[in-house]
Amino acid sequence: MSVSDLVLELSDTIPDFPKPGIVFRDLTPVFANADAFTAIIDDLAARFAGKYDAVAGLEARGFLLAAALAYAGHVPLVAIRKEGKLPGEVLSETYDLEYGTATFEIHPGQIVSGSRVLIVDDVLATGGSAVAATRLVERAGYVVGGIGVVLELDGLGGRDRLAEYELYSIVTEAAE
Repeated sequence: MSVSDLVLELSDTIPDFPKPGIVFRDLTPVFANADAFTAIIDDLAARFAGKYDAVAGLEARGFLLAAALAYAGHVPLVAIRKEGKLPGEVLSETYDLEYGTATFEIHPGQIVSGSRVLIVDDVLATGGSAVAATRLVERAGYVVGGIGVVLELDGLGGRDRLAEYELYSIVTEAAE
């Protein structure tokens, strides 16, 4: 079975979460399957081979992907956290969600300036969190080496908002 088929078969669709009218795509069952998780990491690592010096994961599910990719590539891991989770000096970027706003933060100076950073997350929908992550990476003095996601929800504008970057999604599916 292909990695795309595994993702589609194992993921869950949760209506009205976290708020009424939102359809949430839950990939935690995909990550709980060792074969599927390994296939995802192998796919992303192969797609971006030689194009990154560090991996940044978006809180929270992006951390799972980023940690495995950083380990597989023997490169640094950069955490992009929700507001108020990092001590000390941080750069902040606020973005819109389908149901409100949120803020991401990053520690500047963790890796060498000019490093190519691969940004990873589980799902790309409207692109708000991914755009915020690209801005943080660039403001910290790094270069966006690419953006990798497991599932892209087509029709919500996320890809369009990230047109200047190399974006790869393992699975693209029409938004509900």
